Amino acid sequence: MGLFLSGRMNAAVLILVLVLGSWTGNILSVSGSDWVTAWYDETITVPCLGAADGTRNIVFIKWKYEKDDGSAADLLVKQIRSNKQTIQATDGYATRVGLDASYSLLISRATLRDQKTFTCMVVSAVNIREFPVQVYVHKKPSVEILDKADFLLKDKLTTVGTCVASDSNPPANVTWWKDGSLLEHDGKGVSVTPSLQLNPSTGLSTTSSVLRFSSSRADAGAVFSCVSEFLETREEVTLDALPVHYPSENVTLQVLTRPPIVEGINVTLRCHGDGNPPPTSFLFTFQGRKTLVENRDSLTLPSVRRDDAGQYGCSLPGDEGLQDSQTVHDRDLDRDLSPPGLVLKLLGQNLTLRVQKNSSEETAVRWTKDGDPLQQLELTNLSYDDAGRYTVEGSVPGVRRQQSFQLLVEGPPVISRLTRDQDPDQPTLKTVICEAEADPEPRFTWSLNTTVVSLDQGLSLIRGLILDQGLSLIRV
Repeated sequence: MGLFLSGRMNAAVLILVLVLGSWTGNILSVSGSDWVTAWYDETITVPCLGAADGTRNIVFIKWKYEKDDGSAADLLVKQIRSNKQTIQATDGYATRVGLDASYSLLISRATLRDQKTFTCMVVSAVNIREFPVQVYVHKKPSVEILDKADFLLKDKLTTVGTCVASDSNPPANVTWWKDGSLLEHDGKGVSVTPSLQLNPSTGLSTTSSVLRFSSSRADAGAVFSCVSEFLETREEVTLDALPVHYPSENVTLQVLTRPPIVEGINVTLRCHGDGNPPPTSFLFTFQGRKTLVENRDSLTLPSVRRDDAGQYGCSLPGDEGLQDSQTVHDRDLDRDLSPPGLVLKLLGQNLTLRVQKNSSEETAVRWTKDGDPLQQLELTNLSYDDAGRYTVEGSVPGVRRQQSFQLLVEGPPVISRLTRDQDPDQPTLKTVICEAEADPEPRFTWSLNTTVVSLDQGLSLIRGLILDQGLSLIRV
């Protein structure tokens, strides 16, 4: 057995060791192997169990490790009565090893290559003991979700994301969860594809898991999460709630313009599909004509006319079988008044009042003469009293229209009254009043005892007044 001794050891110790080396008995005892764990890139502390009871009889302590081929390699030696430790390592450990106050081996910047058996050799005046310790290096993974989906597709396997637990030792276990429930691979609605990669330079493991999920409309807003289980720890990474995309199954057409719809106004139609996201292009149809609108859901009919009324349809481009329709009713009222404008009739003639209505709905009709309700539309034996302004009013819900005409009744003058009056204060002044009806305005001629009287004959014209409907009043 090779044994390193420092040149500074006193002669008594050297002789003792040489004597011990010549013994044929077993002076080397090996304690049962222990183990420690350390974290990657941190300092490993390997305790020397042989120094736990003190160093009274210990001459020196030596650390070594087992190489991959099974041979031993020295790291350092420390004489108990000296403050100096001697580094014996010639490989990468030369700058990474040291001892603490309890003679534990310190290894800085731990890597997976440090997963070895390190042995503390304790040499005393009476024996040599070795205490091997197995070192395990752990590294907690960093967990993230890559290739995140923006949305899910209804009834179709869609990649939700790739969960990656990278650079760990030992490898992490990765699972997928939905709304707090574990997702298990079934190859139909849930597809989970795990993989494990080993970094050849560091020896660290990366565990990946790709989730593909077939959703329903009820899965809108579902929360997916990835869970990494590493040793005794559990780390969860959660995705934002994902919408579910699906095609429209129903199309709805609406008439946005509030009734009544009358000629001259703008009418807006709106089409809606219940897909997600909602469709933005629609095909509007009317009387065989098709109008495609894109990046909007409405169609405006400017200044509609009566022939714009009818049934309108709406469908999706490429799927005209999915459609809806609405009927646009024109509530405007066409009037054809008879007779129109200015009407001239002779005294005693007849007149029939009528109006021709053209409306898509039941129309209410009301007649008035000079603002007063008119009950009789058949005017027989016209008199001068029948002359005036006649107005017909037609209405449907929300719409009211009027049309008027002026009736003039012509005929020969008819004296309606002849009266005589005398002023008590002027007994010599007599007043004779003649009233007559006619259209056009009658002209009056006065005669006295069958003789036409003029103003030059001593009569005085006090006042002349023309009344409505051709009624003339003359006071002489």
